[in-house]
Amino acid sequence: MANYLVTGAAGFIGSAVANSLLQKNNIVVTIDNLSTGYLENVPKGAIFIEGDCGNSLVYDKVPKLVFDAIIHIAGQSSGEISFDDPIYDIKTNAESTLLLLRFALQNNCKRFIYAGTMSVYGEKPDNPISESSSCKPESFYGVAKLASEHYMRIYQKYGINYTSLRLFNVYGPGQNLDNLRQGMVSIFLAQMLNNNHILVKGLPDRYRDFIHIDNVVDVFIKCIESSDSWGLNINVATGIKTSVAELIELMCKLYNRSVSIEYSGSTEGDIHGIYADTSLMNKVFKKLDIISLEDGLQEMLIWIQSKN
Repeated sequence: MANYLVTGAAGFIGSAVANSLLQKNNIVVTIDNLSTGYLENVPKGAIFIEGDCGNSLVYDKVPKLVFDAIIHIAGQSSGEISFDDPIYDIKTNAESTLLLLRFALQNNCKRFIYAGTMSVYGEKPDNPISESSSCKPESFYGVAKLASEHYMRIYQKYGINYTSLRLFNVYGPGQNLDNLRQGMVSIFLAQMLNNNHILVKGLPDRYRDFIHIDNVVDVFIKCIESSDSWGLNINVATGIKTSVAELIELMCKLYNRSVSIEYSGSTEGDIHGIYADTSLMNKVFKKLDIISLEDGLQEMLIWIQSKN
């Protein structure tokens, strides 16, 4: 049994990671401000603290435990939304990291795992992107997430062994279908199921790298005890390039009903395309059993339909 502080366990990824740790009979404490997550998502058995990780006072509420690791997943996670209020984005995605790093140092927690993002890279050529690629984010969200990686690098000098898991497009059961400004797969699926119509902001030849939530959770769990990952930024992805048109075609095939598609407008801060070089991920965490996009979408469709 170990003690973990997992921020953001009312959200999609945080709840899945927290649940996996609880199933292994660990103690899990979580902080979430419920701004985009839901209380019912917090796994049963987790110690829940409602509050903002960007508020220093919230840490006074954390139980006096010695944490084996802090896993920081909470934060505003949309490039588009970051343009609405860049100051709020800094608070949730950069200031929160600094406060958590200070908390880790003060409480002798030596392990810090961060939910990073592919948004730190910005616009890139049509090639697999490795962790050594330059970072020039196109959104305020990406800038704040990149700043957090630098904060962690500095804190490593004080004995905090960090890893930033640069998540690409995560999807799967548990994703928020009500937020139509975050999560390409969930946005398109929600529109398809609710309206039999998908409005795409951008071109059909844009491309992404879609990774299933189960694979992401597997990486987080493996990362906790992996000293090989200390001090690294690691892409978490499939390495498979999928265009928007291909994604929608596969969704419609699985849905097997008539769906109209409309391409119109664009999204501020959006990039044309990105997919990952996953060599480092596979080296550090060994070969993962990657779930195919077709199987993952089929599972997600079944999950959505079971809720209705």
